[in-house]
Amino acid sequence: MAKREAFEIGGQSIAPGTRATVDIPVSTLSDHTPVNLSVHVAHGRKPGPVMFVSAAVHGDEVIGVEIVRRLLKAKALKSMAGTLLAVPIVNTYGFLNNARYLPDRRDLNRCFPGGPEGSMASRLAHIFMTEVVLRAQVGIDLHSAAIHRTNLPQIRLSPGNARLAALGRAFGAPVMLNSKLREGSLRMAAEEAGIDVLLYEGGEGLRFDELAARAGVAGILRVMHELGMLAARAVPRTKARSVMCGGSSWYRAPAGGLFRGYLPTGATVAPGTVLGAVSDPFGEVETEVIADEEGIIIGRTNMPVVYEGEALFHIAETARAEAAAEGVSAHMDAAPLYDEDEII
Repeated sequence: MAKREAFEIGGQSIAPGTRATVDIPVSTLSDHTPVNLSVHVAHGRKPGPVMFVSAAVHGDEVIGVEIVRRLLKAKALKSMAGTLLAVPIVNTYGFLNNARYLPDRRDLNRCFPGGPEGSMASRLAHIFMTEVVLRAQVGIDLHSAAIHRTNLPQIRLSPGNARLAALGRAFGAPVMLNSKLREGSLRMAAEEAGIDVLLYEGGEGLRFDELAARAGVAGILRVMHELGMLAARAVPRTKARSVMCGGSSWYRAPAGGLFRGYLPTGATVAPGTVLGAVSDPFGEVETEVIADEEGIIIGRTNMPVVYEGEALFHIAETARAEAAAEGVSAHMDAAPLYDEDEII
């Protein structure tokens, strides 16, 4: 067998069977501090696909950073085939400021593929696309809900993409949903370049969530097995199967006031289920929020003070809600994929 060639990135050469973190220059802060796009490259001895895993495209979505950290500590990577490009923090600016956006107030995930001479967001998107995304055949982009909201672990798929659907099933999150591609998003830019990207959602902005972390790490390892990058023995198994949901609906506050949510993410609902209630501060007026469909709660607000029309619950429509709920329990029952002294 011919020896595999080294992987070239950012002016560095990573030999087969080795790993390295490569800092790709992005810009300089106003105080002359350099800003880099840091990519950890795990280049297997055996040939295989190139896969990227990215997090913190939105700077306040920190759960993805933790998922990448745990992934890179997984012993399974020592014998992997192919190449893994792991970028735990894409939006360094937002990450340092605990902010979703960049200093130019742009959403990085609406600026792809970007360009070398555009705005700050456009330039960062261009560097990430050219240095990482276009070097891969497939990717997994890690996200969470915004601050003060939380999401059940879930996979968002590009409609009509059979290969992504198969990878989504391999990932094994409790729920899968078709999600239309948005103009300027990483997924759209990657798909136009022929690169399939799974979008993972789980947890809350600026918070760690153990369920979301475990589901994310295990899912990535399963996808790597599906791609032939890892042996079956190295992959966490689960009896639960992802439930493909037909659609989803948001339930909004009927009035401004104090919100009391009765159900967590992962709870099953049916027509008539009382999700919560909104009352005025005196308790004189109270309005219940009632489900009108069968499904599973995949997102909800964590804020008790709400305005009229504010999104309270996100419910995925499915007649197999109980099966999806079993998938939630399976992830929490699974053995942790990190050292015992690192429990959050």
